[in-house]
Amino acid sequence: SCKMAATAPAPGLCPCCPPLRVKPPCNQLTWSCPVSQVAVDMEFAKNMYELHKKVSPSEVILGWYATGHDITEHSVLIHEYYSREAHNPIHLTVDTSLQNSRMSIKAYIIEMEIFTSSLKYVLPGKTMGVMFTPLTVKYVYYDTERIGVDLIMKTCFSPNRVIGLSSDLQQVGSASARIQDTLTMVLQYAEDVLSGKVAADNTVGRFLMDLINQVPKISPEDFETMLNSNINDLLMVTYLANLTQSQIALNEKLLSL
Repeated sequence: SCKMAATAPAPGLCPCCPPLRVKPPCNQLTWSCPVSQVAVDMEFAKNMYELHKKVSPSEVILGWYATGHDITEHSVLIHEYYSREAHNPIHLTVDTSLQNSRMSIKAYIIEMEIFTSSLKYVLPGKTMGVMFTPLTVKYVYYDTERIGVDLIMKTCFSPNRVIGLSSDLQQVGSASARIQDTLTMVLQYAEDVLSGKVAADNTVGRFLMDLINQVPKISPEDFETMLNSNINDLLMVTYLANLTQSQIALNEKLLSL
């Protein structure tokens, strides 16, 4: 397993606060687990955090994450270490073993009010332990990040695990095909509602109405003019690019004489 400390802006966590976004960078924590023990290089972790603060002084430790699909007995000890660095730290588990055929990410936090200073409480007739309370995890990403992830996912269906980048025209074609499929589903849903096959949903209806109102109203003539203008600009740029490549190739041949 790999244990790392997650740092991000905006310290603090409470029910009335907005959702907290956890993002890189992360510092690697060196550790080892002999038989029934865990050893953490605290000095290394401290030095790495001090170096990180010199670059990003506004970022603080929010918690730590580990690769694995479940919490182990070692997680308790490492979490207790990070409880000294952050108030009520968050623990993330990243399932790199792909249980249930997906890389699930779960977040946990310890309910501090039911614990003592050592993060332990006593169960009647049981041994000492801790309780990790699961949190709701929401994936937030930029569109540019999603493009890279979608490309990597395509390698799952490639025999040699290698896939090339698509051209601009292929990407436009794929996006147009997805939009067409979505519109087909929406039209089918609308027809089923009108025919009485499916019960009408007011929430879906309002969403579709808002979506239609966002579409700019352009006459077919103006749309065709705009499309032809953009195509002409694209053809001109393509022509100039090919002309530049030809000039460079011709210049290289002349210099080699």
